[in-house]
Amino acid sequence: MVKRGDRNNHQGETFDVSMDVYPSQDANDLDDDGRPKRTGTIWTASSHIITAVIGSGVLSLAWAIAQLGWIAGPIVMILFSIVTYYTSTLLAYCYRTGDPLSGKRNYTYMDAVESNLGGIKVKVCGFVQYINLFGVGIGYTVAAAISAMAIKRSNCFHSSHGKDPCHMNSNIYMISFGAVEIILSQIPDFHELWWLSIVAAVMSFTYSFIGLGLGIGKVVGNKKIKGSITGVAVGTITQTQKIWKTFQALGNIAFAYSYSMILIEIQDTVKSGPPSEAETMKKGTLISVLVTTFFYMLCGCFGYASFGDSSPGNLLTGFGFYNPYWLIDIANVAIIVHLVGAYQVYCQPLFSFIEINTAKNFPNSDFINKDFEIPIPGCNAYKLNLFRLIWRSIFVIITTVIAMLLPFFNDIVGLIGAIGFWPLTVYFPVEMYISQKKIQKLSLRWICLEMLSFACLMISLAAAAGSIAGIIDDVKAYKPFQTSY
Repeated sequence: MVKRGDRNNHQGETFDVSMDVYPSQDANDLDDDGRPKRTGTIWTASSHIITAVIGSGVLSLAWAIAQLGWIAGPIVMILFSIVTYYTSTLLAYCYRTGDPLSGKRNYTYMDAVESNLGGIKVKVCGFVQYINLFGVGIGYTVAAAISAMAIKRSNCFHSSHGKDPCHMNSNIYMISFGAVEIILSQIPDFHELWWLSIVAAVMSFTYSFIGLGLGIGKVVGNKKIKGSITGVAVGTITQTQKIWKTFQALGNIAFAYSYSMILIEIQDTVKSGPPSEAETMKKGTLISVLVTTFFYMLCGCFGYASFGDSSPGNLLTGFGFYNPYWLIDIANVAIIVHLVGAYQVYCQPLFSFIEINTAKNFPNSDFINKDFEIPIPGCNAYKLNLFRLIWRSIFVIITTVIAMLLPFFNDIVGLIGAIGFWPLTVYFPVEMYISQKKIQKLSLRWICLEMLSFACLMISLAAAAGSIAGIIDDVKAYKPFQTSY
């Protein structure tokens, strides 16, 4: 048995570099703060980011472009990518307080806010960040169930030669996804997720390429590019619906780029320099945003070109009954595998936050702090912690039940994107950077940064309003736990 004790008790404190913390480890295997030496590189950081970014959000981009049209759609997507990259570089420089190579490390997003801003902003940041991560867990559960049902329906449709409508309930698929996540959630921390991130990143490329290929094939088959300059026309929908759906599209695109809330946690896996973690992260972020924007533009634009104003909320469901249906099945399997990994990448920071603070408040509790070593032949012993087992299982069960209650993929995605985009991707990185670099108030640089923050606030509010309006419309014709497709 091993007691965890103070090794998690580091939030907001200077860590005592002591061999007592990790008595079994050689000093050469420890970092500058006494924790195990980090080994992450630009490539592992990029794979973590790509796993987080190229998620279910890519599937709603054709629908988002359909609401905005051929001009505004791609422009908005490019603008979001530029803002995300820029503010992510600002956030990367806040990983260490003071010197970029030897300053105090901030292990989590909240630690960075506490070191640079402090006060009530820490609590606000924590609330928004962890509510957002919780929402992502719900959204990914819904998305995985939709892909699982798409496989089942596609095979049913082809085996019955189109005679069976193949309606089915989503609950069993959400429960199955939740069961897998309960098992994987027992992976102790972010540092041990590298293999899952790489598998998930490969899967994201797999279904993105398939979706892109199917889009190109359908455009060639149609012998024309569908869509219009202004998107879905008023007349097909009302003027009010056009406004709300346009706003919701902004939320969907914001969700597709939402990863800032876990960037500090990803950066904490990168080995210390020189170069500094911030420089490594800056390059990793650039690679990731370029790769994801390239795929987003291709998938979103070819999806819109294929289906025009009738682009589905989930791109691959639009191809659901086309041949070769086995290829679409492969893409949906890839989505499910990717979402299994992405769920963990997003939820591990929330798991860690709860466990660190619980251990802090109950330092003498064996239930919370004691690890039981379970030998595994050919591998290191697995350290089972009872609190981790129970609390993480309850968390997954709650996200699964809420997903079963609110299985509205597009609206949930838009709302999560809207809630998280301004505070986590823009406001806190901008404010921390201003504080860290001591940028003078009312200077030209300060004014430009604050104008960027205000513009993004307006976009987030509009996107949230559009998504809430969509959820209200969906709820009108909805029966809890009885959603079928």
